[in-house]
Amino acid sequence: MKAGEKNILIGIVVFMAVVMAYRTFVISRDGGDKGIPFYSTASKELQNEALLLMKKLKCRDCHTLWTQRNIMKTVPSPPLDGIGSLRDEEWFFNYFSAKDPQAILASRLKPEFRMPSYVALQEDQRRLLAKYMGSLKVEDWYLEETKKKEYEKLTGKKYTP
Repeated sequence: MKAGEKNILIGIVVFMAVVMAYRTFVISRDGGDKGIPFYSTASKELQNEALLLMKKLKCRDCHTLWTQRNIMKTVPSPPLDGIGSLRDEEWFFNYFSAKDPQAILASRLKPEFRMPSYVALQEDQRRLLAKYMGSLKVEDWYLEETKKKEYEKLTGKKYTP
């Protein structure tokens, strides 16, 4: 082995040792990866019915759910992940039942991208959506980050707790 090759090999070994030490001491100190913070308390039946209705209403044209979005659309609407930790089922029902949802939650989006009114939907469909939205929770350790993301999407301003 030539001297230059030996130096490169030593450099790689030192680099790997530094990376392993960093992962061991720094990352493990903060608890490491805590996993996915979002979950739903809804039954499978409720989830299936709600997701079918959401598909019909094209909710994913604007919103993400489980970080999935319609890639053909780029509307900066709030993600739905964890939204049930920010608002309850009754709030969602009132929001979906409003003739003008922006009177309840103002939007900075252009009118064609704002939340439509679902007042024309049957009451049981609005309740289904409200129940499902209320079931979309976030782990306590990620709640502040969820509040921050929603605030910044809704207002376009930096979040300060």
